[in-house]
Amino acid sequence: MTGDQVLAFRRGEWRTSLDTVELPGSTGTRLALVPEIVAHADRRWWDSARPTLPTLTGRRELLLTALELFDRATLTVGGVGEQSAQDFRAALQDSAGLPGPLVDRWCEMLHTDVLKRGQAPVPDERLTLVALPGNTFTCLVSVCDQAERSAGVWVRPSRREPLSAARLVAALLAAGWPASRIGLYPAEQRALHGLLRLTDRHVVYGGAGLAAALRDSPSLTLHGPGRGCALVPSDLSTADAVEWLLPLVAADSGRFCSNVRTVVCAHPEAARSLAIALAAALDALRPDGTWPLAAFREPGAARSAARSVSDRLRPADRLLTRRAATDSLAPPQLVLLDGHFATPDPHPLIGHEVPFPFAAVLSAEPAATAAITADSLFVYRPAKRGPA
Repeated sequence: MTGDQVLAFRRGEWRTSLDTVELPGSTGTRLALVPEIVAHADRRWWDSARPTLPTLTGRRELLLTALELFDRATLTVGGVGEQSAQDFRAALQDSAGLPGPLVDRWCEMLHTDVLKRGQAPVPDERLTLVALPGNTFTCLVSVCDQAERSAGVWVRPSRREPLSAARLVAALLAAGWPASRIGLYPAEQRALHGLLRLTDRHVVYGGAGLAAALRDSPSLTLHGPGRGCALVPSDLSTADAVEWLLPLVAADSGRFCSNVRTVVCAHPEAARSLAIALAAALDALRPDGTWPLAAFREPGAARSAARSVSDRLRPADRLLTRRAATDSLAPPQLVLLDGHFATPDPHPLIGHEVPFPFAAVLSAEPAATAAITADSLFVYRPAKRGPA
C-alpha cells in the first residue's frame, strides 16, 4: 500500500480531505481527517435526510454477509481502490504490525459474535458514534451492534489502525447497506468531544485517561481497562498453572481488555515458582508461534510500551523475562512483585494494561486479593476456565 489516501465516508460517499495524517509504518499512505466544522454540517444533513430514508429490514442478514465479505472478498475501499483479503492482511501487517493468523482469528470472532446473538433489537431513530481503539479490530463488533439498533452509525477509527474500519464500511456497502446510514469519520483526538456532542448515542473505547475524561457523558457506553486477574489456588501445580495462564496472558498478542495482567497466589513461594516458570514460557513465544506477537509500527512505540513496565517497578520487584524491546517489538514481560500483600496496595503494576503480553505475579492475603478482584472486570479461576 503506497501513496494512497484512506478516505472518509460522509453523506453516502467516499470523500477526500485537505486535513490528513500519515499512517504509522506505511510508505506515504495518509488518512483523510474530518474537521469538526464539517461534521457539524453533516449532522444538519443527517437531520434533513433521516425522515426520507426507507425502512431498513433484514439487518442481521446484511451484517453477516458484510462480515463474510470483510474476511474473504475483494472490496472497493475509498482511496485504496480494489482491496483483496490478502491485500488487507498485508496492509495490516505493514501499518499496524498485525500478523496474518491474528487477523484470521479476529475476523472469525467478529462473524461468530454476530451469528450467535439473540433476537435483533427494534431499531430507533438515533445517530450513534462508535469510537474505536487501535489495539484490535474485534471492537468493530460494536459497529455491528449499533448498526442493528440505530438509524445511522458514524465510526471514528483509530488513527493508528483505520484500515479495518474502512474495510468494514466497504463491506457493508457491498452487502447492500444504505450508504446514508453509515459514516467513517477519522478525526483528531481533540475532535472526539465534538463528535460526542453531535451524536445521540456513543460507544467509546479507550484507556484510563480517556475513561476519566468521558465518564459523565450522557448516553455513553465506555469500554475502558479490564485489569484482568487470575487467582491461582494452592492445590494447582506449577506446570498446570502455566498451561492455564499462558493463553490468558498471551492470546491475541495481549491486546484485549480481558487478558490477564495480574496473577495472585496464596503464598510467596508459590508465586515465586510460578513466576519463574511462566516467565520462561513467555520468553519462548515468537511472532509466528501459537500465540503470535504483534509488532509496533509507530517510531518509539515498542520501547515506550516496554518502559511503561520498568518505570513502575519498585526497588525489590524482579523482571523475570529476558528479552528487551526493539524498534518494532515489545516482547512479553513478567514481573514478580516483592513482598506478601496483606492489605490493599495500589502497586502501579497491578492491573497495568499494555498492548503486549504482560503479567505481574504476587502473593496476597484475602483482603488484598479482594481489593484486586474488585478493581477487575475479568476475574479468572481455573475451575471455571473463564471470567467469574
